[in-house]
Amino acid sequence: MKTWLISSFRHAAWAPFTVFVFYAVAAKTFNAYIRFPWLDMPTHFAGGIAMAYFYLIVIRHAQLLTGAIPLVIQGLLSVGLTAVTAILWEFLEYLSDIAFGTMMNLGVADTLSDLFFGLSGACLLVVALSFFIYGETGIRSDREN
Repeated sequence: MKTWLISSFRHAAWAPFTVFVFYAVAAKTFNAYIRFPWLDMPTHFAGGIAMAYFYLIVIRHAQLLTGAIPLVIQGLLSVGLTAVTAILWEFLEYLSDIAFGTMMNLGVADTLSDLFFGLSGACLLVVALSFFIYGETGIRSDREN
C-alpha cells in the first residue's frame, strides 16, 4: 500500500501541484484574478485536467493491489473523484471566506462556473484518452491487444 501511494504521487502529483502553484503565484504576486477575472475559468479547467490525470494514475497504480480495472470504470472513477475534489475545493473557499474574510467565493454563479470548468476539464481528458486508446471506432488498438 505504501509503495502504491509513493509511486502514484511520484508519477502524478506534479500535475495538480503545477496548477496550484500557477494559481498561487498569479493570485498573490500579480493580483491576476482581480485584474483578469476571466482567468479563473481556464485555471479551473486546467485544474480539472490535472486532477483527473492524477486520479487516473492513482487508479492505474492501484491495479497492482486490486487487479485489473476496466478502462471505462477508471475514467468514470477519475471524473467522479475530480468532482468530489472540486466540491471540497469550493467548500474550502467558502470556509476561508467565513473564517479569514478572504473573499475567494464570489457567489453561486462563481461556484457553479468553477465546478463546470473543472468537470469539463476532467471529462475532456478522459474522453481524449479514450479516443487515444480505443480510436474512433471504440475498438481497442493494436497497442492494447
